Amino acid sequence: MSTSVFGDLDTLLKHADSKFSLVNIATKRARQLNNWIRVAALPAAERREYYASEPLVDKDTINPNKPVSIALDEIAAGKIEYHRTREGIK
Repeated sequence: MSTSVFGDLDTLLKHADSKFSLVNIATKRARQLNNWIRVAALPAAERREYYASEPLVDKDTINPNKPVSIALDEIAAGKIEYHRTREGIK
């Protein structure tokens, strides 16, 4: 994956139509990963029915304390799909 925290911007933008969309995608995914980190820290008996999304990249190579970096790695790897639902605000 990427060697820097943010990776190559051109690679990331291949998976989004603008920098604004890229930030929104990364933010939403980082929140999901943050939930996974929080739930994984709970004792098994207390997890009950939490639905946490696990990382889509190799768990052995990530730092679980950096959900934004994980999200950007997932986007760069093409693991996160993005589809614009509407064109512009009218």
